[in-house]
Amino acid sequence: MSGRVLVGYLPDERGDDALELARLVADADGSPLTVACIYPPPWPVPGPGRVDAEWLGHVRGYARSAVEQARDRLAGRMPAERVRTATGAHRGSGRGLIETAEREGADLIVIGSAPGGPAGRIVVGSTADQLLHGSPVPVLMAPRGYAAGPPARLSGLTVAHRPSRGSELGLAAALRLARRLDVPIRLLTLLERPSWLSGVLRGEEIMRRQREYAVRDLQAAAELLSGHAQVTTQVAEGDGIEGAVRNCHWPPGELLACMSGSHGPLRQVFLGGVSGKIVRAAPCPVALLPGTAGRAGGAA
Repeated sequence: MSGRVLVGYLPDERGDDALELARLVADADGSPLTVACIYPPPWPVPGPGRVDAEWLGHVRGYARSAVEQARDRLAGRMPAERVRTATGAHRGSGRGLIETAEREGADLIVIGSAPGGPAGRIVVGSTADQLLHGSPVPVLMAPRGYAAGPPARLSGLTVAHRPSRGSELGLAAALRLARRLDVPIRLLTLLERPSWLSGVLRGEEIMRRQREYAVRDLQAAAELLSGHAQVTTQVAEGDGIEGAVRNCHWPPGELLACMSGSHGPLRQVFLGGVSGKIVRAAPCPVALLPGTAGRAGGAA
């Protein structure tokens, strides 16, 4: 069994999406689950004591009600002894979840998409932004509407791979996640076909070489994961990252893992430019992995 799963919960669609995904992750290896609701503290400028007390009582009650609602939703689907709840005040919900994860000993944080995006896609809001720039543990995001038609179980982990400084450490983190979920790994490289390439002499030759480079890189990465039972590789090509993602098959139960941006803070998740495009285009849950996760264990 791996460490505890922490899910950020609000009593709305995004909370239900995150809760369903967190349950699937916890069920994969019997991990315990903490449902957390972060509420805002009183405004720092002193006001009438009665008003501050009423406000604090209201938001505390809201948070307690939210996590109990989540517990009720899990009743009969997950053993009660594996579920606990946590509430806390913080001016940033993402930073509050990071602090809660540290207190709870969680090694994975799960959240839902911010409101306003299309069904089946992920929008990075303020909570996710704080997590992705500050979390020392992987962050898993559920697309909008995930709870409406969840898979029976998680079935595979696709790892968006491109060779870069520290990519071996990212592969190690992906390997640990795949082992935790007991799923096969697909190493995926996304090739963008620039619009200007069609007018360039020997444009197809350029793309052919890019494919050959990508295949070699994927083969080298797969060798680092040789201890895992099932590893496949794929090169997907399209007009931009979004087009390449659309040209991939995404079976039910699939997760997509992206590596930390190479300029992110040490030991923290950081959403780089390419990773950001992948997150927005992905039709499945996405895990953002910290750049130094797995340092101790290596990739084997």
